[in-house]
Order: sequence, then structure tokens, then C-alpha cells
Amino acid sequence: MSNTPQQQAGEPAEQNQIDSYRRKLLGGGAAIAGAAALGPGVFFTSVARAKPADQAVSSEVRWGFLIDANKCADNCDKCVTACNDEHNLTGFGRPETDAQWIRAVTLRDRKTGHTTKLPMMCQHCAHPPCVDVCPTGASFKRADGIVLVDKHICIGCRYCMMACPYKARSFVHETITNQQEYSPRGKGTVESCTLCVHRVDKGEIPACAEACPEKAILFGNLNDPGSDISQRMATEASTEVRGDLRLDLGVRYQGI
Repeated sequence: MSNTPQQQAGEPAEQNQIDSYRRKLLGGGAAIAGAAALGPGVFFTSVARAKPADQAVSSEVRWGFLIDANKCADNCDKCVTACNDEHNLTGFGRPETDAQWIRAVTLRDRKTGHTTKLPMMCQHCAHPPCVDVCPTGASFKRADGIVLVDKHICIGCRYCMMACPYKARSFVHETITNQQEYSPRGKGTVESCTLCVHRVDKGEIPACAEACPEKAILFGNLNDPGSDISQRMATEASTEVRGDLRLDLGVRYQGI
């Protein structure tokens, strides 16, 4: 199935122009130096666990999600609300630009017209285009696959937003107050899902997965063949959104 993430409302012509530019940028992005990436097909056998506080993250672990869209109820937004609450993401009455680290999107099969709703967030690519195009190195990927933004060196150029095929990043237009200590934000910078890295590093699961009443979001170590997520992926069909881009996503879906 060829699926394209789309907004709930019809996309304006301006958005189509942005998409066109994004595709061109992706096409030329290969010439820009990129960050080191986990080698394809590399698996380890360690037990899924959080790292000790005094140890650096390791590529022995790759964190990811398996999301079963069949379990997502049409009117459910528990994961979105949990993300907003966890990171204190408050809107300013401007849906077009307000921060959305997770958003509900509708996928439409171009041939049949069948639609499926699912949560869309940063896909934590093994080969992230946002990292490739960042001129300052603010966008980076940890060894365990979590893609983040260093607020101290982000200059707000928004190249990463144009490069992301999943529209997963937001630009902060307003002065931010009441920030969470573990989730720094700043006017004039870009931000996106952090996979709740502050929780993961303590051995906890991301807020969205914890909040899902249907357990549609499974979090775990993709490099551990014994983890629940790896075993599900080994025995049940799953797919990447826009897998044709060969970005080796950390988020896979079922039911689409």
C-alpha cells in the first residue's frame, strides 16, 4: 500500500509547494555530510534495559515504537494529550504553527480511498534527513537511535523541517514559559518528539505509550530479538510509512 501522511483538513496549495521543495531537498541531501548511522542488519542480543546513569548510550540498543493502527479509535487522542502534558506543550490558538510533537493524521489509500487514522511523530530514522541538512549539528542522533535537537546551537533555520518527510518538527514562534526541566524549549528553535528520552534513560516508557488505553503503542528495543517489540515484528506484519525513502525508521505501523 502506498500511503502518504496528510493533515485532517485538506492541504492548501502552499503546503504542496513546501512538500515539493522538501522532496528536492531530500534529493540533494545525500551530498551533505551526515551523522554516523547504525549499520543495517546489525542485531545484538542484550536484554532490553535502560542504561546506568554513569554510562553513555550504546548502539547495542535501538529504541522504537510498533503502533497498531487497528487499535486506534477514531476519537481517541490520549497519546497526543499525554505528550502535551508531559512536555507542557500549550497552544497559542494557532493550529497551523502550534507545537505538535504527536499529531493525529489520516492515511489515504490512493487507489481505494480507504482511510486510517494513526498517531504520527518523529520517526527516529536511522538515516535522518534532518541531521543531514542541519548546518550547525543541532539535529543529531544518539547511538541508541533517538533523534534530538540541541537547543543551544539550533539557529532556527528550519532546514530540518523542510527535510522531514513526516512533518514531525515544529518551530517555536512564541516565548515559552513554564518549561519542564527535562524538556527544554526556546523561541526561535525547532523541536520534535524526544521519545521521552528523560523517561527512557530512567528505564521508563514514553508518556504516549503509557497513556494509550488500547496498548496500541508498543515501545522497546528493536535490537533485542527477545524484546516484545522485536518478537511482535518477527511474527506479525508491520510497515514503515514512506518506506520507499529507505530511512530505516524507528517507528513501524500495523494495520495500514
